Amino acid sequence: MKNRRKRGGLSSVDVVVSWRRFFRFVSLFVFSFVLFSAVFIFLGKIRPVVRSSVNAVLRGSVPVVKVITIHEAVEFPDQTLIFLKYPPSSRFFTKEDLFCVFSDVNDSSKLFKELPFAVETDDYGRQIVRCSAVPRGNTVSLAVSRWRVDDYNLQVGLTHRWDWLVYDAVIDDDNSTVVFVKGLNLRPGKVADASRYECVYGWDFTKPKLLLRAQAISAAQEIVRCKTPLTVLDGPIKAQSQPVKVSVRIKGSGMLPTVAHPIKRPGRIKVSKTFETCVCTMTRNAANVLREWVMYHAGIGVQRWFIYDNNSDDDVVSEIKNLEKRGYNISRHFWPWIKTQEAGFANCAIRAKSDCDWVAFIDVDEFFYIPSGQTLTNVIRNHMTTLSSSGEIGEIRTPCHSFGPSGLRDPPRSGVTTAYTCRMALPERHKSIIRPESLNTTLINVVHHFHLKEEFAFGDVDKSTMVINHYKYQVWDIFKEKFKRRVATYVADWQNEENVGSKDRAPGLGTRPVEPSDWAERFCEVSDIGLRDWVLEKFSDRKTQRLVWEREARRVEDEVIVQMGSWADKRVGRKRKKQLKAQ
Repeated sequence: MKNRRKRGGLSSVDVVVSWRRFFRFVSLFVFSFVLFSAVFIFLGKIRPVVRSSVNAVLRGSVPVVKVITIHEAVEFPDQTLIFLKYPPSSRFFTKEDLFCVFSDVNDSSKLFKELPFAVETDDYGRQIVRCSAVPRGNTVSLAVSRWRVDDYNLQVGLTHRWDWLVYDAVIDDDNSTVVFVKGLNLRPGKVADASRYECVYGWDFTKPKLLLRAQAISAAQEIVRCKTPLTVLDGPIKAQSQPVKVSVRIKGSGMLPTVAHPIKRPGRIKVSKTFETCVCTMTRNAANVLREWVMYHAGIGVQRWFIYDNNSDDDVVSEIKNLEKRGYNISRHFWPWIKTQEAGFANCAIRAKSDCDWVAFIDVDEFFYIPSGQTLTNVIRNHMTTLSSSGEIGEIRTPCHSFGPSGLRDPPRSGVTTAYTCRMALPERHKSIIRPESLNTTLINVVHHFHLKEEFAFGDVDKSTMVINHYKYQVWDIFKEKFKRRVATYVADWQNEENVGSKDRAPGLGTRPVEPSDWAERFCEVSDIGLRDWVLEKFSDRKTQRLVWEREARRVEDEVIVQMGSWADKRVGRKRKKQLKAQ
């Protein structure tokens, strides 16, 4: 029996050893499978939508039009905009799906790749990829893969210059087309000869015989207005047809390239609009200040905010979404066109016309201050009832006080309204609140005020009634950002040796972003704590004694600091007790 068990049976030791081997084998197999799958996904190999489309096109089984392609691109001094063209019902790429690839024109093996600044969607529903500026001697393409450049490249074809381009268009409530153009070089604040221009519409600009033309009604600054052809107003016959484009032809000089599709805004002006008081601004990298600016102005009666985002690379998108969740009626509009503030404000005036009685045009470092405690809406209503000898009030102009660093050297944690309390004695210029329907058809605006129709006039607000606190000269780390680029079309950038003595600059600063030793004490002629005290009274949380816009992270950080301080005090106390006992 013993011999039979030895020859034909398995001992308990043998069984244990076999199960151990089996368990090790299974564990190794599962680990290898998981590791291989993770690497496979990580390297961007599993992309069924994109890969199947590419392979199908390469085999010729589907037409090329079904593939995602680059429609066109626009080159700026500091970035390149790449417009993607998707087939219907396609999934949009995310920022993580794409790489900007730069290749040497003389040696394609020399290339480097980087993540895009951002991936945006504009008002036309087009997806726009923001890449770095193309280095000299290089070309740019997009790699649709996380790590491998050769997986699926989208090649850039037609590329435009940013300063010679029709970049935006909108169909106004009177059915005219308002076209925004770079390159006309018209004088600021002056009406140009409209007979020199015409709008050109088409679904395919390579076929001149199919283009539609319309004479310009008006031309000024960067805006040409034309009567829209009925064919364009009716839209394409087929639902899947490409949207029409519009360009501008300068008679005797030819037609400008275009990326603009005219968008039809909501219809005629409503008798009763949704909002009494709205605000429009154009800004860049305002995530840290936007919450205070929106919450404060909501507290004085503003109901709607239009944020024209001029190439931000901070967290402004998430900040706007957070404010939306909190119930603020705020919208972001991607506006990548540099040095086009006047055109952007005109665009916003058209956008707001159907919903807003009044629209204020101010920057995110500017705050209306009403010493009486009235709401902004009440101040406007009081001026609405005042008739000028020239006609009904269509614009309310408010003086601005410019505040300095007020002795600070670090950015204030609780916001600008309570931190900066020292300003220049005399007001500088003014900012405007306008009735959108009162604007002249040219939409001319300079330094935040517009040209009005003949039957309307502007009214000035006395500074005892309302002023704007302009926190213009903040601590140096904040202020030096102004040297990057000015948004206004007709204002020289601060690095340029042009109009150095202008009020748009900091007096005595020059053209280089070098901090003066006395910066913290500059621009301080009058102590002004009026808005600070009002904010502390109206916007402080009674329990925490903090302002409503202070971030929760900062609150937690302060609590930790306080707690650490108490721990340190306790340690010092215990140490002192031991010393006393020893004595």
